[in-house]
Amino acid sequence: MKRDELARLIDFTLVRPNATETDIRNFCKEAVENNFYAVTVNPTWVKLSSQLLKNTNTKVDVCIGFPLGATTPQTKITETAEAINNGADEIDFVINIGALKSGYTAFVEREIIAIVKTAGNIPVKVILETSYLSDEEKILVCKMSLNAGASFVKTCTGFGLTGATPEDVKLMRKTVGNLIGVKAAGGIRTYAETVSLIHAGANRIGTSTGVDILKEAPI
Repeated sequence: MKRDELARLIDFTLVRPNATETDIRNFCKEAVENNFYAVTVNPTWVKLSSQLLKNTNTKVDVCIGFPLGATTPQTKITETAEAINNGADEIDFVINIGALKSGYTAFVEREIIAIVKTAGNIPVKVILETSYLSDEEKILVCKMSLNAGASFVKTCTGFGLTGATPEDVKLMRKTVGNLIGVKAAGGIRTYAETVSLIHAGANRIGTSTGVDILKEAPI
């Protein structure tokens, strides 16, 4: 995959808790220079990122309920609405993993529906955190996300037990077909890993090492 094409599949990510304003400014500058599709940031940096990326091709993607997914639905709804008001172009939100593992599937589905409704026309990516889920649970969340009108299902936060795998991406793509996107994120550090995930069915890549990955890609 050529460098320019790959750049437009990457959500360049900076969600470290110790990221400073200077880090965010430099990060957004790098994103524009490399023509990444989006930057993925924590909610506190959405407004600044939106200002820095105004009139560029790079969007602002925000993490909601991140990274544990353990906040209440109302908290996630409020966080989503505030992020959009501050300039977010896309929403990545973590499901309530504990609720799903406890068998409260209707609760999880209602939460997904609520976030999608709150986002309106803003694309929502539902983060499964695949390392904690069985294949049956992954399939279930993918189906719920599809039915709720989400735009993507996403593998991981990068804070779980493991990151994205081609096997998980294949399962997610098989479940949602071509109806919505699949974002692979978590532990993606090389061009070879990126290409393997794209071949498995991912059409968006979340990574903090996007610049290094592009350097490995053919021109």
